[in-house]
Amino acid sequence: MEITDFKMDFFSLNNKTAIITGGNSGLGRAFSVALASAGANIFVPTISDDNGETQKLVEDRGRKFTSLKIDITENGAPKKVIDKCLETFGSVDILINSAGINILDKVESFNREKWDPMIKLNLTAAFEMAYETSKIMKENQSGKIINICSLFSFLGGQMSPAYAATKHGLAGFTKAYCDELGRYNIQVNGIAPGYFATELTEKTRNNPENNKKIIDHIPAKRWGEPLDLMGTTVFLSSPASNYINGHILSVDGGYLVR
Repeated sequence: MEITDFKMDFFSLNNKTAIITGGNSGLGRAFSVALASAGANIFVPTISDDNGETQKLVEDRGRKFTSLKIDITENGAPKKVIDKCLETFGSVDILINSAGINILDKVESFNREKWDPMIKLNLTAAFEMAYETSKIMKENQSGKIINICSLFSFLGGQMSPAYAATKHGLAGFTKAYCDELGRYNIQVNGIAPGYFATELTEKTRNNPENNKKIIDHIPAKRWGEPLDLMGTTVFLSSPASNYINGHILSVDGGYLVR
């Protein structure tokens, strides 16, 4: 291709289908709206009910939305998700592994009871979703897998040994899948959000001391908003990023430079 072949259509997701785990709450909802705005139909496996709010946001953008009430940590659930998506939309072009939890506690109190559910959802379920999805993408010789990593894919993280372990694991898994799937025109990348203003961070933001400590460390001098992630997600889901593979892209207001 020549540089004269470039057009803004490279950022379009028209006629694509995206599976977004946890795609009806928190940052996952922002990913759903972003990809729908770019033209994708959205399929969301979830255990939560948002009273149709995400569906309305997607359908208001002229795209189709389907959710499946399912726990993706259960044996065989990821394959059921892929099969249902294929039955509904006929394709799986994009996977965003967004579902995750974070349990905080000191090292001396962080036992298997806290460790196991985080490994199960944040890492194992993400692997199994990608494992099942990649089979379809290999057949199609095309696909995008995006793992939602974290600053804790690079840092330690006090009070969060399992969270840091899962996010480091996601980053390594992203690179390993890229290394093997790149030859099939499948791009596997990660997004590492910094500190974002969501329901999960409300307690920290409402603590003046902790809030100041975080803001002081961010060159942008503010918490991220879900909107700050939406363009990045569309870019990594689109043909415009076809030669980006195995990369963990930080969206953190500059946090990691300090």
